[in-house]
Amino acid sequence: MLKRFCISAAAAVLLSCTATKPPPSAPPGGVQAPPQTPAQRLPPAEVPSAGNYRIDSSRSELRLLVYRAGALANLGHNHVILNRSVNGSISVAPTLGASSFSLSAAVAAFIVDDSQARSEEGEDFPGDVPDDAKSGTWNNMTGPAVLNSVRYPVISMRSVRLEELQGTPTATVAVSVAGHESTVTVPFILKKEVYGLSAMASFELRQTAVGITPFSLMLGALAVRDAMQVKLKVIAQLEAPR
Repeated sequence: MLKRFCISAAAAVLLSCTATKPPPSAPPGGVQAPPQTPAQRLPPAEVPSAGNYRIDSSRSELRLLVYRAGALANLGHNHVILNRSVNGSISVAPTLGASSFSLSAAVAAFIVDDSQARSEEGEDFPGDVPDDAKSGTWNNMTGPAVLNSVRYPVISMRSVRLEELQGTPTATVAVSVAGHESTVTVPFILKKEVYGLSAMASFELRQTAVGITPFSLMLGALAVRDAMQVKLKVIAQLEAPR
């Protein structure tokens, strides 16, 4: 089984894999935005109110889809990696460009191959993964060769710039993983909710873009694909003015 992985951001953030069909390739040096529909361009009534929002970690989630590669890829698994310890804040200003956010996730809180999460992700993630394979992947992922959770216990993300590109809200994000800081550009969907706001992003990220060398054995016969899919869901509540 493949046993190393990397995260992305956002987030992070990123191990072993099985793809019968690979995720879409990202252009060099950037993230490819998913197709946008008119429904994703919010009418004014659905824009969150200006103010400071606190992320609800009990309802927020960072999800990574990591794929195996190489001639011996059938010996491994694709993995769904979850983190439900997302914390932080979002500042919504009257304009998108004046808004900002910061969030973090504890490396030790990653969960490898939750059964429900695997079933939600479809045919590339069939069946359950044995417990010993899950623990082996988690130990390698959080160990000194990859995320080094002892020295770098959290992954952090903060906005550098928020703007609208071709009608799509887009964030330039500084991501810090295992002491390495990089910048990625991420399309997202932001929506007003009864309890505050929700924000969602789904994009491809390369491990090498956040400073991680993808795991490889036997001259690449057993390897982890550089590109992984990152899914981030954030639920936040408006804080009362002080």
